[in-house]
Amino acid sequence: MSTSVEFRNVSRRYGANVHALRSVSLTIAPGEFTTLLGPSGSGKSTMLKLLAGFDKPTSGDILIGGTSAIAQPPHRRGIGMVFQNYALFPHMSVAENVAFPLRVREMADDEVRRRVADVLAVTRLENLAARYPRELSGGQQQRVALARAIVFDPQVLLMDEPLGALDRSLREQLKLEIKRIQQQFKMTVLFVTHDQDEALVLSDRVVVMRDGGIEQISPPHELYQRPRNRFVASFVGESNMLECLSENGTVKYHGLRIAAANRSTPDGPCLIMIRPEHVEMSVDPVEGDISGIVRETVYLGETTRFIVDVAGHEIVAKVQPRHHSLPQIGQRVSLNWQASDVVVLDT
Repeated sequence: MSTSVEFRNVSRRYGANVHALRSVSLTIAPGEFTTLLGPSGSGKSTMLKLLAGFDKPTSGDILIGGTSAIAQPPHRRGIGMVFQNYALFPHMSVAENVAFPLRVREMADDEVRRRVADVLAVTRLENLAARYPRELSGGQQQRVALARAIVFDPQVLLMDEPLGALDRSLREQLKLEIKRIQQQFKMTVLFVTHDQDEALVLSDRVVVMRDGGIEQISPPHELYQRPRNRFVASFVGESNMLECLSENGTVKYHGLRIAAANRSTPDGPCLIMIRPEHVEMSVDPVEGDISGIVRETVYLGETTRFIVDVAGHEIVAKVQPRHHSLPQIGQRVSLNWQASDVVVLDT
């Protein structure tokens, strides 16, 4: 049965100068899939270790199901864990690896067999039960690690970069498998990654971290469409960030008016963001639009990526191929976008 998790003003300091976490507060609802996203050193894995009981906070409290877990040893917290390196026992078969947490808990043999069979079916490993880890692919080993983590019905599942060692094709497959299993078991999941695609696909909410603190907590679509500041906008997806000037409620870029619909902007310099897929490009000059010269094109399959030089600054546009020909390098184009797609950022 899933449960809630709460970090209350949690800090972790190592020595006098290393602040791994800085007064972090976060509440995860029962059954919610929450991802910690950020660069190395942002505090993601520290939060996981503190929740698992492998480390203790310098200050603050961590609650599982509304009860403080600070004094509880790791094995009393009802937490399952999946690591990047799988951590399987090489001398045990798949079935024996999955059964291990149940054996440690001294469950009856009949119950062990039933649970192992159920979890192997859910993770689509039934036909591999007698194999050893060395006989499995990376994706199969990761599914065994996941099966072992959920077989004892943990209250919370922690996943630390579980897909990082896999190739792109396997990562795509396992992302969908993880989401399917999480929804089937209604597990509370705290997932750690530096891969934005994993975070956006899997999560109910994404927590973007930097330097031991939280920059933004949002559902994936909101995080992508409405990042709060420059760091989040640059870390999540590709974006154009333009230094503009606001005068009397009007935002201008190189003297040209730009609509910014998401909020009022005080007079003075401001920073706006527009995603490349929202940039509209035309080979026919339009009065009042921003114009520039195409400097680079890259074919990406579903889209073509253009870099346009506008007064010495680059603007990126991703355009879906149409029946008509696309601009060529060296050609002048006009750029425009919808006001609703513009975001004024905190700097």
